[in-house]
Amino acid sequence: MRAILVVNPQATSTTAGGRDVLAHALASQLKLDVVETDYRGHAMAVARSAARDGIDLVVAHGGDGTVNEVVNGLLADSDGDPAELGSVPALGVVPGGSANVFARALGLPVDPVEATHQLLNALESGRSRSVGLGLADGHWFTFNAGLGWDADVVGRVAKRRGKETSAGLYLRAAVRSYFRPPLGRPALTVRVPGEEPVEVVTAFVSNTDPWTYLGERPVHLNSGCSFETGLGLFALNGMPLPTVFTHVRQALLTKSNQRGRRLVRHDDVPLIRIDAAEPVNFQVDGDLVGQRTRVEFHSVPGALSVIV
Repeated sequence: MRAILVVNPQATSTTAGGRDVLAHALASQLKLDVVETDYRGHAMAVARSAARDGIDLVVAHGGDGTVNEVVNGLLADSDGDPAELGSVPALGVVPGGSANVFARALGLPVDPVEATHQLLNALESGRSRSVGLGLADGHWFTFNAGLGWDADVVGRVAKRRGKETSAGLYLRAAVRSYFRPPLGRPALTVRVPGEEPVEVVTAFVSNTDPWTYLGERPVHLNSGCSFETGLGLFALNGMPLPTVFTHVRQALLTKSNQRGRRLVRHDDVPLIRIDAAEPVNFQVDGDLVGQRTRVEFHSVPGALSVIV
């Protein structure tokens, strides 16, 4: 089996020693090449070449940004329809970032050594999992995308590159973005098949649940959402402080079923379209993509095979 290990040396928990241990362990079972990324988009380029060259497995060692780049590279030639591709390399993940949402949602250990051990066991036993993904405006996402408040938060955090991300940093960015939204709070119109259009002010689109983590605590917005279902929508038609506090509290409860009079929520939907009255920030998997006035979010079942 031919494999490529893609390592982001700038990720929070990656070290040269850990990379060498991981590479040595994988090389005992695989014909392995190792690539360290050194610019934005490098992991995507490596994964795209791997898919075109018929590589069997690509292992991403880094945070959610590295995983997202690898996923987008593996499916770069799909045009939103993996069935047209034929064989796509399997994905392996060894966490190395600060949040590691995708890996944790899959049930993988956060510790890189433990994750490596589990990956090797899965390879030896031929164990894998078919995972559905989201596709929005040409960008694949593994766990979440959104317009409005969450994208504003991601944008603020992105401006502090060089500082280690933490739950505290995201909380401060969330508070600042709530009281001083950088682009204001334009109206968003949400369209879901079979439902009337609804006007909201912020929208989260999830590909699985939990949506993210606050330290060790999972954050639940759409408890009926998973890698085996369609997308989940969580949107608010207003954001007074009592509403925000109510939903934050519910989100931090184990398997909470979110409810509220300002909440617009759907689980397991194939398509979500959101139109903005003015340009708003747009993020996928915690990475600010830019500003948009319209985005369509598609659920793509069984898009990838993940070694777990």
